[in-house]
Amino acid sequence: MLIDREVSGQLQHKLDKITLDESIVKAKAALLNDIKRSIYLYRVDCGGCNGCEIEIFSTITPIYDTERFGIKNTPSPRHADIMVYTGSMTRLMRLPAIRAYQGAPDPKIVVSYGSCGCTGGIFHDNYCVWGGTDNLFDVDVYIPGCPPSPPQTIYGFAMALGLLGQKLKHTEITEVPGEQVPIRFETIPYKVRTALERKARLLSGYRSGKDLSDEFMTALALGGTDVFAGIDALIAAQDDPRKKEVLGELKAELKTQLASQEL
Repeated sequence: MLIDREVSGQLQHKLDKITLDESIVKAKAALLNDIKRSIYLYRVDCGGCNGCEIEIFSTITPIYDTERFGIKNTPSPRHADIMVYTGSMTRLMRLPAIRAYQGAPDPKIVVSYGSCGCTGGIFHDNYCVWGGTDNLFDVDVYIPGCPPSPPQTIYGFAMALGLLGQKLKHTEITEVPGEQVPIRFETIPYKVRTALERKARLLSGYRSGKDLSDEFMTALALGGTDVFAGIDALIAAQDDPRKKEVLGELKAELKTQLASQEL
């Protein structure tokens, strides 16, 4: 039954909020600021309409894909880094909520999700409701909404993980009018550069091939009038037979390109 008037505080039972040890508080602060790995969240429905659960599951589907941020759902609180509490804190769910909280390893982050989780929502004055999650636990992040949308959910999780702080520290570099990016190996014709880089990546993969082609063209640019002097010295200095073979293939490609340009 719902009541439409304020109930005296003396008539309402007050929950004993779970307190944290000082060492756990410090560990949680470190987790909030410095976490650099994938995290797992566990959801506890304390008494809601299931609208928040639908939005949470929408958030972890491929459309919004929270896993791209390293945020994953876990079926057990024993693996959880974040405890997500949805719905109002009802009398019957108080003990299961505490057991789930105690089952998660310290330090853990507590997220109060949805209007009911944050304040009790429309059920705040119900006879079997104690209000929001913060009447029982110290909440780290509130995600309001009835229900919160997937973008709001991702924003709240990003707040919990400090991802937004990392974004705020990002610096933008603005191009000055007239500024141009210097061309690497500008003394080597464009067609030759692209042919050498394509050949190197074909032989050694995208990243390693790019490094090898850069090393080869650096030696080529430093060779001066004797085109192959620096290249021969580079090949002779190699201890890795595979690398020496690839550089030899690049030398052969260079000869092919030079011959085609002379024609």
